Amino acid sequence: MAGEAADRLEEHVGEFVRLEVADGVGTIRLDRPPMNALNRQLQKELREAAVEAAARADIRAVVVYGGQKVFAAGADIKEFAVMSYSDIADYAPELSGSLSAVAAITGYALGGGYELALCCDRRIAGDNAKVGQPEILLGVIPGAGGTQRLARLIGQSRAKDIVYTGRFVAADEALAIGMVDEVVAPDDVYQTALAWAKQFTGAASRALAAAKAAIDGGLDGDLTSGLRLETTLFAGLFATEDRDIGMRSFIDNGPGKARFVGK
Repeated sequence: MAGEAADRLEEHVGEFVRLEVADGVGTIRLDRPPMNALNRQLQKELREAAVEAAARADIRAVVVYGGQKVFAAGADIKEFAVMSYSDIADYAPELSGSLSAVAAITGYALGGGYELALCCDRRIAGDNAKVGQPEILLGVIPGAGGTQRLARLIGQSRAKDIVYTGRFVAADEALAIGMVDEVVAPDDVYQTALAWAKQFTGAASRALAAAKAAIDGGLDGDLTSGLRLETTLFAGLFATEDRDIGMRSFIDNGPGKARFVGK
């Protein structure tokens, strides 16, 4: 792909998912032509790549990318069509769990593909992208977090419109209502996501993880519980080397000059 780093190192390879690492950023690439349909194998490989990325000290941020033309068009409907109730009852927790560890994404996504995007901290889309939750058109509902994460992201009323109608949402509307965070030219999606992720390669990674846990966890309960969670996470950071480095650097050199070690 034009503009990508020539020295990008391929670290983890599955049939449909690859984890590549360069300059502190991991790229999880979906590669199941033609549409990156999320079958069970792809989801298993995605989960494995995400877990590996989370565990590695040389990865400070992650971009999930499906290629220049499509991120993920959704679940593999042919696979779903032959599943019974008992099959899906066993599979549904696995479906939701497989998407929970991903940190950032570029792309174009529908159905399960957009549910993957919802797991991420930021969504960057090409101006030709369409996103949505069209499961209602198949006689089902989103089953990998779409009803829950979307309502938390854009509000209950807008989420109901998207889920009830199953309509595809163009990039400009998606940006306006908060379904995506940034819209760029299609050829610039990956590099824009990479640039955003690279901001954090030298950051205090434990503090970033605590911030994410506080924001995400706080939204699951009432304000009092959220404030209690924030206090606990805040206090815990006083046991880290990065807290010592950051505060000493501030005293000696002013803000923004600390060189963190991620410990």
